[in-house]
Amino acid sequence: MNEKKIVIDAGHGGTDSGAVGNGIIEKELTLKIASYIADRLRNLGANVTLTRDSDETLDPSERVRRVLNAYGNSKDVLVISNHINAGGGDGAEVIYALRGTDRLPNLILNNLKDEGQNIRKAYVRRLPSDPSKDYYFMLRNTGNTDSLIVEYGFLDSKLDDVNQLKNNWQNYAEAVVKAVSEYLNIPYNQNTNPSIPSTDGTYKVVSGDTLWSIAKKFDTTVNEIKRLNNLSNNLLKVGTNLIVPNSNNNTDDDAYTVVKGDTLYSIARKNNISIDRIRELNNLTSDVLRVGQVLKLKEAAINKYIVKLGDTLYSIANKFNTTVDTIKRLNNLTSNLLSIGQELIIK
Repeated sequence: MNEKKIVIDAGHGGTDSGAVGNGIIEKELTLKIASYIADRLRNLGANVTLTRDSDETLDPSERVRRVLNAYGNSKDVLVISNHINAGGGDGAEVIYALRGTDRLPNLILNNLKDEGQNIRKAYVRRLPSDPSKDYYFMLRNTGNTDSLIVEYGFLDSKLDDVNQLKNNWQNYAEAVVKAVSEYLNIPYNQNTNPSIPSTDGTYKVVSGDTLWSIAKKFDTTVNEIKRLNNLSNNLLKVGTNLIVPNSNNNTDDDAYTVVKGDTLYSIARKNNISIDRIRELNNLTSDVLRVGQVLKLKEAAINKYIVKLGDTLYSIANKFNTTVDTIKRLNNLTSNLLSIGQELIIK
């Protein structure tokens, strides 16, 4: 693992939608971008924590707490907060902390430019009431960490930002991954097959993939992928086509995997459930669905588990056919450390 730790922040969330316009909701797009960056950096060997991995409301103090609790208050911790701009401009910009430098911000902007995005500038912004402090709380209150904010474009642009944000966000996220890799001296390999689920329920393994990363992309478990593909170990070969959960191979009636052409209406009719119930079970704030998205159709049973000697989040997740991130979210965990006798909520 690379020694430098990385915290990826998805701006806004929950009741805070951020900027909204032209079919773009900031909190949703920042979560997609942050999740993509986190997955890719983990695959490249970095230690990465997300401030949120779901549509969760975080007030400023909680968001900062998660940043500082992830790996400590140190200049060796890189923090990237992802946002979408508004205000009628066009192009990407990066704001960095007064304690930082413009090296990574300019690497990011140059890579975004290579992906076809217009570039504004990398800059610092000071608090008017105290110019010795940063304007944004994510830079001002995050201690000694190496923190910056990436604004990928304007969702109310009169130029081309709107279409670019909708169609090219993965390329822009990859541009950040490439910049961070250069900045931290992490060996980089191009992601030639972004994590877009296929409509036929298969996924082609690319360099850097692991069963864990693929399971997370498709909101399933390592054991389920191994079962579907009759795998006896965790070794993967680049180019292999894996069967992944979709509507044709779901193993129970508790969940449904979205395929091309699905709508909430069609899913509700197919599964004899109301649209409102699907929204409620999945905390949906819009009717927009993505191919490969897994929707809950029933309330999951809640179990409690007492941590024993030798347990890890990974081993517990496998035991209960769930994921590490799900356990961490249910129990408000900000690290993977466990203590013997600790009680965990498991769905």
